Amino acid sequence: MAASEATDSLEGQFLIAMPSMADSRFEHSVIYMCSHSDQGAMGLVVNQVARHLSLEELLIQLDIVDDETAIRLPPQVRDMSVHKGGPVEVERGFVLHSDDFMLNQSTLSIDNGICLTATLEILRAMAQGGGPAHAMLALGYAGWGPGQLETEIQANGWLTAPADPEILFDQDTEKKWHRALASLGI
Repeated sequence: MAASEATDSLEGQFLIAMPSMADSRFEHSVIYMCSHSDQGAMGLVVNQVARHLSLEELLIQLDIVDDETAIRLPPQVRDMSVHKGGPVEVERGFVLHSDDFMLNQSTLSIDNGICLTATLEILRAMAQGGGPAHAMLALGYAGWGPGQLETEIQANGWLTAPADPEILFDQDTEKKWHRALASLGI
């Protein structure tokens, strides 16, 4: 990657939807950018919860735990929300997490101690009380083709801000948009 591309990349940053966001799927959204290059961009919405599905139910559906062992899930897993990561490939799961847990060939280190893993192994580790200290699970992702995100930013659809792990991993999703805006002094 050329030096100018690296400095222009939004990888590891927050995208914050402007109050005037026209696309209702992203209204008041905060997106953690997992990748961004001249080939396009990919991120996960971190403040929209899939209220119809708990992590416990998902782990049972994926045969990671059964009804009996689900009762003994660690509290941090039992209390974790499943997020709507975006409208693309909503059946696919992604775990954003701290860098204290890595799976060879499966974990992508993004920026500032934040990693992405999209395999069942991380969910198995979490269900057994292992896994990362901080994590959030999202189903689906937000994606943009080449130049599309830049056009949306220029049209005042999005603000960008440094990603704050405290905001990213906070379970209080209702306040993430306001907290992300406040991080910019707004």
